[in-house]
Formats: sequence, C-alpha cells, structure tokens
Amino acid sequence: MKKILFVCTGNSCRSQMAEGFARHFANGRFEVRSAGIFPTGIHPMTIETMKEVAIDISGHSSTMLSSSLLEWTDYLVTLCGSARERIPPVPPHVTDLHWDIENPDILYTSDEDRRREFARIRDEIGRRVANLLEKIEIGEI
Repeated sequence: MKKILFVCTGNSCRSQMAEGFARHFANGRFEVRSAGIFPTGIHPMTIETMKEVAIDISGHSSTMLSSSLLEWTDYLVTLCGSARERIPPVPPHVTDLHWDIENPDILYTSDEDRRREFARIRDEIGRRVANLLEKIEIGEI
C-alpha cells in the first residue's frame, strides 16, 4: 500500500486538511499521515472548516516531522515554502512534491474573512489531493 505524508510548518491547518481529504478520498487505499516542522496543535478553525465538508479531523494530532516518517513514506508533499526550506534530506525512494499554498491563519479584520479564507484554502487542497490520488493510482507519479 502506498504511503503519503503531507508536511507544513505547524501541522495545524494545511497539512491537516490534506490528510483529512486524502483519508476520506482514498477510503483505505493509501496510508496517510501529516506532520509539521514545528507542530503547534490543530487550529480550531481547521476542524470546523473540514466539518463543513463532512470530514471529521477532530481526532487528529499535530505531529513533529522525523527521519522515520520520511523513511516511511512513498510520497512527500510539502504545502508551504517555510516547510520546504526546513525539511531534512528526503530519502531517494520518496517522490517529493511541493504545493505552495497560503496560510489561511493570517491576520484578518473579521472572523468572517478568516472563515472564508480557511474555506478557500480547504477547497484548493481538496482539489489537489483528489488529483494527486488519481495520478498515483494511474501511475502518472
């Protein structure tokens, strides 16, 4: 079974969303995990935003990226430039991908604006994850 690891800086938003979508879409066909360079815990709005699309990630935890996780995976996807710059050397057997996705948890003037940004990022990640799984399954990557 192929293994996918999603990594961002804090493992609080983007990588958690990606893990949630991948688990949901893959329905057991892949092993999926996420991690962060400096894990900070899952942002409450990440959980809330994913519930809006019927994906419950409330049981997820924020995990520190380790060499053993890098050895474990077949596909590594970094979701931000900060994580990409800080990631340890990737083992040669790993397919290394990068998606430069904005952090939805930046300063906004209202909670409504923040929720809208979380939803926009969630939808982008959902599309990218669906595309990734399809490409893996047909052997394109």
